[in-house]
Amino acid sequence: MALVPYTENALPALAKLHNSTATFHLAGREVLLNQDWRRSGVAAVVWDAAVVLALYLELAPVELRGRPVIELGAGTGLVGIVAALLGARVTITDREPALELLSANVRANVPADLRPGSAEVSELSWGAGLERYPAGGFDLVLGADIVYLEDTFPALLATLDHLCSDATAVLLACKLRYERDSRFLALLGARFSVEEVHFDRPRDIHVYRAVKRAPRAEL
Repeated sequence: MALVPYTENALPALAKLHNSTATFHLAGREVLLNQDWRRSGVAAVVWDAAVVLALYLELAPVELRGRPVIELGAGTGLVGIVAALLGARVTITDREPALELLSANVRANVPADLRPGSAEVSELSWGAGLERYPAGGFDLVLGADIVYLEDTFPALLATLDHLCSDATAVLLACKLRYERDSRFLALLGARFSVEEVHFDRPRDIHVYRAVKRAPRAEL
């Protein structure tokens, strides 16, 4: 998730983003996350897409126990933390400026006896340094509200292409705010089979599942 600092906004709908903490009851635990809108902008607050995807992991038939999972653009870490609490072995990633807050939230919410191997925080700028992550080495790739800057689409697609085998599932949660959001789904659909698996109407959040298309056999 890109770091885009914002100034104070008085709109009531955005007031919760300026709170220093956000609390959720997920995976049988209270998850308390620190937020820091003024310092780091959109990467440092919990957006509805992360809440919806975390709920989907908890309530949908997604088997996570023992599975290798990676979250992209994790921000405050809610989705990756919930996946770890549900038993996955999660690599929780974002750009370097976001890692201090992200790491603190993981330490505060994933018990120390679970952390080694179950919740590792790592720097990942899409499209760069991908050799540090095993090609096709994850069963599940997670992303919440990571599709909003069109300039990042080629790097994000390259990252997904590297991380996914034809057995990997990608779960993306997003709000379709602009035409460019739909354009990304079309670009993704050229390489992956994409289907909508959940829609949270009150929050206007879509969850998509994508699986890499098998290469066509040569004639």
